[in-house]
Amino acid sequence: MSLRTGHIGLNVTDLDRSLAFYRDVLGFQVLAEGKEDGRRYAFLGEGPSPVVTLWQQAQGAYDPGHAGLHHLALEVDTAEQVREYETALRGYGVDFAYEGVVAHREGSASGGIFFHDPDGTRLEISAPRGAEGAPAPHASAPTCGFF
Repeated sequence: MSLRTGHIGLNVTDLDRSLAFYRDVLGFQVLAEGKEDGRRYAFLGEGPSPVVTLWQQAQGAYDPGHAGLHHLALEVDTAEQVREYETALRGYGVDFAYEGVVAHREGSASGGIFFHDPDGTRLEISAPRGAEGAPAPHASAPTCGFF
């Protein structure tokens, strides 16, 4: 099999608020947008293909207790880039699950930041290396598993 992730679709309660977050804070470009009442959406990415699509059709905030999306993990090349996103997200007043960059598990070189979007969807920005020596919040489970 040769399946790849094409894009991730997220239901949101307020498209304008979510666009401000994903575009202005995370840096995604708006590739297409639907503005018809009752059918508002946005395709976001870098280049011709969408990475994240936002659909204004949620009636309430994200609920981690329901089946479906666990979290959206985004990757950058370096831990320095993770820290740059952390700074921008803090300026936006984002809710973080942990303080600073944390390792994916004890002794791991990979790690990142874990936070929530305006609707409470769990997000991760990580790098494959650069988290050596960073704390791992859970000794018995991957950091991204329970936040």
